[in-house]
Amino acid sequence: MARIKAIRGMNDILPDQTPVWQFLENRVKEVLGRYGYAELRMPIVEQTDLFKRSIGEVTDIVEKEMYTFEDRNGDSLTLRPEGTASCVRACEEHGLIFNQVQRLWYMGPMFRHERPQKGRYRQFHQIGVETFGMQGPDIDAELIVMTARLWRQLGLEDAVTLHLNTLGNAADRARFREDLVNYLGAHVDKLDADSQRRLSTNPLRILDSKDPQTQALLDDAPHFHDYIDDESREHFERLCKLLDQAGVAYEVNARLVRGLDYYGKTVFEWITDELGAQGTVCAGGRYDGLVEQLGGRPTPAVGFAMGVERLILLLETLGKVPDAVRQQVDIYAMAMGDEAFARLFGLVDTLREQTGLRIQLHCGGGSFKSQMKKADRSGARIALLLGDDECRAGVVTVKPLREALEQRQVPVEQLADTLASMFVEDQE
Repeated sequence: MARIKAIRGMNDILPDQTPVWQFLENRVKEVLGRYGYAELRMPIVEQTDLFKRSIGEVTDIVEKEMYTFEDRNGDSLTLRPEGTASCVRACEEHGLIFNQVQRLWYMGPMFRHERPQKGRYRQFHQIGVETFGMQGPDIDAELIVMTARLWRQLGLEDAVTLHLNTLGNAADRARFREDLVNYLGAHVDKLDADSQRRLSTNPLRILDSKDPQTQALLDDAPHFHDYIDDESREHFERLCKLLDQAGVAYEVNARLVRGLDYYGKTVFEWITDELGAQGTVCAGGRYDGLVEQLGGRPTPAVGFAMGVERLILLLETLGKVPDAVRQQVDIYAMAMGDEAFARLFGLVDTLREQTGLRIQLHCGGGSFKSQMKKADRSGARIALLLGDDECRAGVVTVKPLREALEQRQVPVEQLADTLASMFVEDQE
């Protein structure tokens, strides 16, 4: 019988990988906590109409990439392809938005049926941040400054560049879209295949094309900034001034757009050139019309999402994962003989409580040599050895595994203090 494998593009996260995920997640939680953001947890399955109404029915996501199915009641359900719509739905449903200010974040898997490649998967994970009830550029700036702080915490500040743009209001985009379609329609034969398709569905995405011939054609196309209204222009200028004051460097990219229909005014991306084609590690912007679009009252909103897999890939590519992150065991404890194991079994739990150290107890028996091999493979810094001689003497042998130090025998009543001091010395 053939073995069942994981679905292509939906990957297992193995035990040797999860410490890196936890490292990133903990850094994000720490930074978001300092800014007063609260966590929201949402289901991964939503009604299909939620994404059709928010993302847009003629987008690539809705037309080609969503995992949509009918349940037993005949309802059309979809595995969430992104988190913002789900967050808005949850906040509106539970009365968290109207006349309130919210700073929220979430983390979890998203699903899109794309061609799997490095940095792009069918089940991928995002950390999203959404804010509601604040319409000025100050909250836009806070989100960007907060991400800049995260890059510093992760050692990535020199590996990412901030691109910034404004998309104006809906009327601005409609006028620009009409003129852009008229211009590109006269040169449709020079557009790449994706841009030809987007010309009738989502023409603003053509600005983001990577095709050199299309980009050359856009040089003479109408310029978005010529269509921006005064209020949006002032909003953008104030945002730039706040970023200047905070010392956050940025590039104004007039061709930066977002792939989802609900964005307006501020849009931004953090981009790296260390990962090839998959260069965007964090992106977001303002979506003041989405709450009303989904049935709520008009509510200003702005947020961003970052791809966990891409950030981990970037951390590993640049060697920014501390060695200690991958070490999951501090001490490996082993015994020779049933009586020694029985004593060690209780002692190890007491040591865990007294020291807070991560102690793995060898189970399953075996020779001293085989136990030592497992101790070494565990990554532990120290091994604890208990045999008949140690039991009679009331001591435990402490054997360093990573340093050229002599092993020593420590009285049981002094063991907790001895181990704690060794790891304090190591941290210092």
